[in-house]
Amino acid sequence: MKVTIIGLGYVGITTATGLAEIGHEVKGYDIDEDKIIKLKDGKSPIYEPGLDELLLKNLKTGKLVFTSSKQEAIEHGDIIFICTGTPSRIDGSADLSQVEDAAKTVAKHINNFKLIVEKSTVPVKTAQWIERTMRLHLKRPIDFEVASNPEFLKEGEAIRDFFKPDRIVIGVKSKRAERLLRELYKPIKAPLVVTDINTAEIIKHASNAFLATKISFINMISDLCEMAGADVDLVAKAMGMDKRIGKRFLKAGIGYGGSCFPKDVKALYFVGKQYGLDFKLLKDVQEINESRIDTLMKHLKKALWNLKDKHIAIWGLSFKPNTDDIREAPSIKVIKRILDEKGRLTLYDPVAMHNMQRIYPENMFLHYAKDMYQSVKDKEALLILTEWDIFKNADLEKVRSLMQTPIIVDGRNIYNPKKVKKLGFEYYPMGKMS
Repeated sequence: MKVTIIGLGYVGITTATGLAEIGHEVKGYDIDEDKIIKLKDGKSPIYEPGLDELLLKNLKTGKLVFTSSKQEAIEHGDIIFICTGTPSRIDGSADLSQVEDAAKTVAKHINNFKLIVEKSTVPVKTAQWIERTMRLHLKRPIDFEVASNPEFLKEGEAIRDFFKPDRIVIGVKSKRAERLLRELYKPIKAPLVVTDINTAEIIKHASNAFLATKISFINMISDLCEMAGADVDLVAKAMGMDKRIGKRFLKAGIGYGGSCFPKDVKALYFVGKQYGLDFKLLKDVQEINESRIDTLMKHLKKALWNLKDKHIAIWGLSFKPNTDDIREAPSIKVIKRILDEKGRLTLYDPVAMHNMQRIYPENMFLHYAKDMYQSVKDKEALLILTEWDIFKNADLEKVRSLMQTPIIVDGRNIYNPKKVKKLGFEYYPMGKMS
């Protein structure tokens, strides 16, 4: 099938590459011409394990093509995916201006029947606005339909999620649209959930908000465990063995970040408000998540007393492992808090340092290390903010020998407290007695 992807961010690039890999003829369009040039050369603007190889493979076969021509992109696809950004406004609502621009673009260049599919995470009733916008901007009467196909890609696991999803959700108004999307995803063996469009739009927001709620719940329990002298990891393990609960997203720490959970929790809260509903549970989820930085800073100050002129290493800048994404990453807030108190930082992350340098360039208080061991040399504390495997498998005896004072403040609970203390460290985890 001929498919066009509008918007080549995280979701757009992954979707374009995945659809090409299962045999479709895919053309990707983005307003950013520099991005198009890089993609044509096989250079992905994002880090995602396994993506680069598939990108190059499908560029070579010709199944995947990138263009900066709106007309070329729109005329190509029988199915057109809108994968543009939907960032949060100050009031928490989703900014849908990029989705609107995409709808206008399609309307101006449409040449025959198209199925327009919203892939971006959008509030309920957005499809109606897309359809209205397109009808207002059509140059001549041409038949089209709008459908919803929300994405459920986890950064760091997106390639696996594309080819082996838990489910594929499609929201449609007609059998024609359903048939086209069934045919599109036929090579992927996964449960297909067919709904009306409004339901599909809510499914995405409800899923992300629920997962964020699980994270905030276990972090709330984490504080109780710390005060009461219990171990939150063991609490979470026992809870997760209950099949009604499940073990995923029950990892205590410094909270969630990224481009989805913070944005989608706020957006769903705002949607509820629009309908006169009090989604106060989601407000509490946000507040608990934001308070995790305060909890971490208490641990750090308990370990170091004063932060002024203290030399601190940070391991992990991305909001989660296996990605270079720092959007809404807890590290951004932690770095600011330490710098505000005149602490001195050395940062290390396997892939996200180039993104963090755009926010925090090097200066007399902040440096970037070439490797994880260099970062801890002569430091008075090590702060762990992302649970990368290389940190989990670090040679802690070497770390101990390099540090000025052997202190680890672990925002992700990646170590066994007994083993770390046996090596001579002061160890401050989350939700456990230090």
